[in-house]
Amino acid sequence: MRGYGMLGIGKTGWIEKEIPRCGPLDAIVKPIAIAPCTSDIHTVYEGAIGERTNLILGHEGVGEVVEVGNLVRDFKKGDKVIVSAITPDWNSVQAQAGYGMHSGKVLGGWKFSNEKDGLFSEFFHVNDADGNLALLPEGMDPATATMLCDMVPTGLHGSELAHVQYGDTVCVIGIGPVGLMGVRGAVLRGAGRLFAVGSRPNCVNIAKEFGATDIINYRDGNILDQVLAKTNGAGVDRVIIAGGNVDTFDEAVRMLKPGGAIGNVNYLGSGDYIKIPRVEWGVGMGHKMINGGLMPGGRLRTEKLAALITAGRIDPSKLITHRFEGFDKIEEALMLMKDKPKDLIKPVVTIKW
Repeated sequence: MRGYGMLGIGKTGWIEKEIPRCGPLDAIVKPIAIAPCTSDIHTVYEGAIGERTNLILGHEGVGEVVEVGNLVRDFKKGDKVIVSAITPDWNSVQAQAGYGMHSGKVLGGWKFSNEKDGLFSEFFHVNDADGNLALLPEGMDPATATMLCDMVPTGLHGSELAHVQYGDTVCVIGIGPVGLMGVRGAVLRGAGRLFAVGSRPNCVNIAKEFGATDIINYRDGNILDQVLAKTNGAGVDRVIIAGGNVDTFDEAVRMLKPGGAIGNVNYLGSGDYIKIPRVEWGVGMGHKMINGGLMPGGRLRTEKLAALITAGRIDPSKLITHRFEGFDKIEEALMLMKDKPKDLIKPVVTIKW
């Protein structure tokens, strides 16, 4: 089979590989809609998770089942399915403890384009199919459904990690596709005033549509100073970090009220340490909680998030700014994520075999 992948740090290209084998609990799927991610760029061009050689990229996709193992109960050949970016081993002790995303080891549920080949191929393997596939709801656009693989669950997890409550003042740092879903997630959880930090006009407009009350443009000055000025020095109850770098935590801690929480879902692709201001963190005793988490994966989570779309609670189709048709367009779509033109939020490639 043919796939597009990481040849080594800083290098990508087309690869020929054997079609993966299907285990008794597993499935083999062919993609019908796939979406490149900034995480792919961190992996290749920053070497964020170390050297990978001839590894097929991609972890966001909707596909058609072509084979299932003899112990798979709920899926069959021909089913159209949403495949979560995180595919835990559901019989692991970590999953039983409620942390399937870390099954076997930290980040162990992140398999695609990390521990094994990803979705940018003619066929891909899904472990524990009954636990990690979800049927594509009837009538749902497969391109829109790709947002349920990573962007929607990751953004909404940011609001969960920050423990957003009714009436909270919230700041979302970074309003790319994940941050935009963080905005929507915070609103669904009851946020009151909501600051969205970003500068690109299309992202700003969608952030407002999703419920942001204030826009903080980092090009207009220090975001901490702007947030404090708008809150009369009080700061915010919750911070969702969906962009920036290891230095972003400094500003987040400084703007956070005692008793507040930070929810980080940003992939920190470089840097050795995170900076936390000692005094503003209450010299270690300020009750300012910092949570960072990989999104939950699995069938139940995907089905519940799909219900938010079908019920009209969220509309992730607004994140898709570039649409391509054809398997050979994967490279072009991925390079968009690398070059990040101003009008980009998220590209999707649809495939007809």
